[in-house]
Amino acid sequence: MKRYVSSVVACGAVWLAACADQTTQPRITTSSSAASADVSAGDGQHVVGGVYTSTNGASGNAVVAFARFENGTLAKIGEFPTGGSGIGGGVDPLESQGALAVSPDHQRLFVVNAGSSSISTFAVSADASLRLLGTVGSGGSSPISLTLANGRLYVLNGDNSITGFAAEGGALPQPISHLSLGAASDAASTIGASRDGKFLFVTERVAGALDVVAVGASGDLTVISRRASSGNGPFGFAVTNRDQLIVSEAAGAAPSGAVSSYALAADGSLSTLSSSLSTHQAAACWLVLTKNGRFAYAANAGSGSISGYDVSADGTVTALNANGRTGVTNGSGATPLDMDVSQDGKFLFVLQTGTGTIGAFAIGVDGGLSVLPDTPGLSAVAGFQGLAAF
Repeated sequence: MKRYVSSVVACGAVWLAACADQTTQPRITTSSSAASADVSAGDGQHVVGGVYTSTNGASGNAVVAFARFENGTLAKIGEFPTGGSGIGGGVDPLESQGALAVSPDHQRLFVVNAGSSSISTFAVSADASLRLLGTVGSGGSSPISLTLANGRLYVLNGDNSITGFAAEGGALPQPISHLSLGAASDAASTIGASRDGKFLFVTERVAGALDVVAVGASGDLTVISRRASSGNGPFGFAVTNRDQLIVSEAAGAAPSGAVSSYALAADGSLSTLSSSLSTHQAAACWLVLTKNGRFAYAANAGSGSISGYDVSADGTVTALNANGRTGVTNGSGATPLDMDVSQDGKFLFVLQTGTGTIGAFAIGVDGGLSVLPDTPGLSAVAGFQGLAAF
């Protein structure tokens, strides 16, 4: 836990209790085996996808699985042990985005085990239930974020290193490369990839920097650029189909949260397109794109809101709402963290640690968000981390 707390102190910025865990005693319980549930939404609804988060339990990590129905409602299937351990904690102990990742064909789910420095692989069934295939070492210490590209899995470790894995076929991921990005005190948060898989990107929260890593044909990794972030606390991000980065900046209390965008050049350098557009909200830590790339959403953990942005073809972004409140969570204290969009592009799902629920929003054609009922099934402020959906 020391890395996560000390990184906030070293930053000298107010991340709020939303992007930095201040709890030292885990308050989680995980079942030893997957609990079953009556997976039914009624009205002839069918299971069309899944939503997943991890308990990050220090005494045993588990993935909490929810079946998704056509109308956006969820039903908890159960908790599936990962065979590894987390670090426990309260609000956002890993300080990262992407602690879980679903493969493009929705056949595999990968999850970090920060406490045991391993990665677990699950097979995903048609009803969204999971079957553990096994665990492998993360190649570093305290893995925090995952991304998939071109049949490879890339893991960002808390020691600020990347491990690349071959992840095709039915076998467990096999390590093929490793790279150190610098000091752990830089506080790396999130890893992502270009659409062709030739570049990886990492946000360095405390260092206030964006790293670009080239991926060789055999999977070898080379740092080719590091540039200063447009604003303080670069945290979560998403990559458009044109390889533009849309990055959230968790600079602290309102109105310091912001979103910036960058263009990727052929040589791997990044140039600013939109610079630190305020969300007018607090702790804009996580960011996702809609499936068509038209809209970006930043989760404001300190404000219980979601800020929406229109993303133009040239990568510039424009706020959908002047006050930054495109979507508002149900009730106070929800504390929205990681997010993902359903495969049909109709729904945005949010891990809400403050209320121990999965929040949901219907996405309008204009990018507007309509709040739907929350789905219970988690413990509040108990170290749950990451969200992946399809």
